[in-house]
Amino acid sequence: MGARGILRTGEGGRLFFWCPGCAEVHVVGPSWGFNGDYDRPTFTPSVLVTGHKIVKDDNGKWTGDWERDASGNLIPEVCHSFVRDGHIQFLGDCTHALAGQTVKLSAIETGAVD
Repeated sequence: MGARGILRTGEGGRLFFWCPGCAEVHVVGPSWGFNGDYDRPTFTPSVLVTGHKIVKDDNGKWTGDWERDASGNLIPEVCHSFVRDGHIQFLGDCTHALAGQTVKLSAIETGAVD
């Protein structure tokens, strides 16, 4: 995996970027449109990541467990955004604290992907 600008590149044309809302890396594949700018990327269409909330240890690493509600059900997690001109615009259906906000993308933390 290589680093270019604020993105990391991977096999098969995959591009990785840091999501501050989820505090983890998200990936888009070659089916997304990409403006070719590794410092101020734009992807089309929107990026939708769904899953379940995870339990993290004190270092922010996944413990292998998922968060559950009072009934023992897994808690859904949604991150839906537009990445445009080096900014990530979080849509209102996000389940994290940055829903509805736009923030500048930053470089992926060392060790976050490797």
